[in-house]
Amino acid sequence: MRIAAISDIHGNHEALTEVLADIKQGRIDRIISLGDNVGYGPDPEAVVQCIMEQKIPSVLGNHELAILEPDLLAWFNPHAKKSLYKTEKMLSSASLEYIQHLKKSLVVNGCRFVHGFPPDSPTTYLFQVDRPTMEQTFDITEEPICFTGHTHRPEIIVFQSGRVLRQPFHQGIFQVDPASNYIVNVGSVGQPRDGNDAAKYVIWDTEDLTLELRYVKYPIVMTTQKIIARGFPRPHAERLWGAWKK
Repeated sequence: MRIAAISDIHGNHEALTEVLADIKQGRIDRIISLGDNVGYGPDPEAVVQCIMEQKIPSVLGNHELAILEPDLLAWFNPHAKKSLYKTEKMLSSASLEYIQHLKKSLVVNGCRFVHGFPPDSPTTYLFQVDRPTMEQTFDITEEPICFTGHTHRPEIIVFQSGRVLRQPFHQGIFQVDPASNYIVNVGSVGQPRDGNDAAKYVIWDTEDLTLELRYVKYPIVMTTQKIIARGFPRPHAERLWGAWKK
């Protein structure tokens, strides 16, 4: 089976469209979204409707969670907060109802999918987790591979012979060792923060035991123009221009 894991679309319909076109060429059996389908970007309704129409299972991201639980907006910076206020107003009742039913994690074909950190946190960042906690998480997690998003930066964390090894995940194919366990950050479709402006997603091939990080170009200028024209914070457009890395 070949599973495409996408994450952090963030209302970027142009990026999602090109990623789905790329997926269509890749003999993919399943697509799973790791959440944050909305926020930052100018087309939250179009993105959610696309996810629904394509019947793509999705977990709950921290941006969806903040729409459901407004008290969490205090956790967001002013630009992200403004973006979420606008996003909620742009979403139809059907899209809001869809968000209400998202689960915090999914297990598909023996793999766990969660936005932030396993087993089911939509808010914890991988870089916040210390080594002892990481080791304990690997010990108690049943699934050998867990896919995450949230940081917008591709990364592979390997638990091998009792040791945790962290490494960036670059474009191309990574061979999985069946004797090891993994947390795989698939990067971001719509708001990359790794210094490269391409939309990114990962293909997991369960037969070949490979992970492939795909880079997909999309019309960034069109998206940035809409961000500004629709009154979203300008820094969200500027991040796309430079694939902001900080």
